[in-house]
Amino acid sequence: MVDLSISGGNLELQVRGADKLWALKSSLEIPLRHIAGIRADPSVAHGWWHGIRLPGTNIPGVLTAGTFYQHGKRVFWDVHNPENTVVIELRDERYDELIVEVADPQLTVELVRAALPDSNEAKS
Repeated sequence: MVDLSISGGNLELQVRGADKLWALKSSLEIPLRHIAGIRADPSVAHGWWHGIRLPGTNIPGVLTAGTFYQHGKRVFWDVHNPENTVVIELRDERYDELIVEVADPQLTVELVRAALPDSNEAKS
């Protein structure tokens, strides 16, 4: 799971607890202008195939964390509970997507959309 916050024009994601070890990353910082879209989408985290694991961990049905190559995209994952998944689509970044578990997906989507430079831009 990650904690998200917005500060100084950036979306900051802090990886929580032992997930830092599994994901091999403790935080990410993304300029808000690089966010192409955000949505709550538990369906992407169901199933066992999440792509080719680069540095990271995949225990089907339990945990997906780290960097994966999936459908021609580089994707950062940190999900235990698929029901709390949000997908953040990026442009001009190392990752094409961030697929992460948050405490409240709908609130997270609203918070990020409201902070985007053009809040109509990421209504996907």
